[in-house]
Amino acid sequence: MTGRRPAVIAGTLLAAAVLTTPQAVAAGAESSPVPADRTVLSAGSLGGLGPLTDLVIERLRVSDDVAASKYGTDSPIEDPVREEQVLAQVRRKAEAAGVDPGAATAFFRDQITASKSVQRGLFERWAAHPEEAPTERPDLARIRERLDGLTTALLRELKETERVRERPVTCAVRLALAGGSGAAREHLDGLHRQALRTATGSVCGSAHPAP
Repeated sequence: MTGRRPAVIAGTLLAAAVLTTPQAVAAGAESSPVPADRTVLSAGSLGGLGPLTDLVIERLRVSDDVAASKYGTDSPIEDPVREEQVLAQVRRKAEAAGVDPGAATAFFRDQITASKSVQRGLFERWAAHPEEAPTERPDLARIRERLDGLTTALLRELKETERVRERPVTCAVRLALAGGSGAAREHLDGLHRQALRTATGSVCGSAHPAP
């Protein structure tokens, strides 16, 4: 155990150094540890958790459309009934996909929390700067179809990454690499970077949740 500690510390410091600038992220692409069965596209986030992170970011982008569809209407950001419906659907799909339902529920609660934080942030921004407010209102029904598709894809990635996520130190390093590179590649602002941290908060503890 003692012999492993320097390697763990070194790995964590390496991940932090790689994430310092977008240029460093790009330069570190070839040397990032990636399982042989997990192909990382050059256009995607780096590392074995890159595909999962990309899907999380895509879901956050959909939150922008959710906000645009609700802004200026009576539709609330908080919708507990709808949230429980989504989580019930997640549990059913998780069982069918071979993913622990408790782990999936914890992960998707984070997605919902992150989405609401994006919506609140955008509402505040648009109220302060009306010229930035959306001029078109996306169809919420079509947005929900996109979210359903992302739910299926995210559950598939949770299943694919179980072995990585059940190793906390390895998972933390790879998640930092994926999150930092994804945020830089997508040019996420402060609001969406914070939401990304929220959305991935349980990734490294969601392979097998504690009783």
